[in-house]
Amino acid sequence: MTWTSDPWLGFDTETTGTSPFKDRLVTAALVLRVEGRDDQVATWLADPGVEIPEQASAVHGITTEYAREHGRPVEEVLEEVAGCLTEHWFRGFPVVAFNASYDITLVDRELSRHGLATFAERLDGEPMLVVDPLVLDRKLDRFRKGKKTLTDMAPVYGVEASPDAHTAEVDVAMTLNVLAGIARKFPELEDHDAASLTGYQARAHREWAEDFEKYLRRQGREASIERDWPLIMPRTRD
Repeated sequence: MTWTSDPWLGFDTETTGTSPFKDRLVTAALVLRVEGRDDQVATWLADPGVEIPEQASAVHGITTEYAREHGRPVEEVLEEVAGCLTEHWFRGFPVVAFNASYDITLVDRELSRHGLATFAERLDGEPMLVVDPLVLDRKLDRFRKGKKTLTDMAPVYGVEASPDAHTAEVDVAMTLNVLAGIARKFPELEDHDAASLTGYQARAHREWAEDFEKYLRRQGREASIERDWPLIMPRTRD
């Protein structure tokens, strides 16, 4: 079966910053879309155990004080989120995330940081099936001018950009809608199942990273773009 017929599990996080290796989970959202309809929605608010910088609070609206008062212990949230993702992967279905390598890597690093089983340990060799609209758009419409943010990309695929962007559950719904638009615009993607599409995106990301790194260096800028996707493998960054 083609991946477009699978149940999609949309996934997004809001965090304390922009580094998937150093920053911490604040909120997470999962939306299960079955046959084009949102069947289940789950959201979490965590107390990350560290201060939430003002710059991050300005983006997602969660302050340190609010997270401490209303958030659950981050270990509990991580265990539940990772359990839902892993269960979906064990069923052979794809997780959908915009800029997936950030969210998946951040949660994986958080699991390790708190002494919980990582995704690799949970999956035990089963595939991590991921669909990332950002990777697909970069590959299939690479020469389109303009930014490649979710809110900028949405109108390209017939999706209204929500004024509540940067709340995890809103971004998940918008991501799923953008992916549906990409699938309509590029029907050749129907030839894939979830596993082959994941491999296709891994290759596409590597090609983009190599090309973008060369471009930056031609501009006289030092650059090292990650080749790993969807999970950036740990090196010496924690």
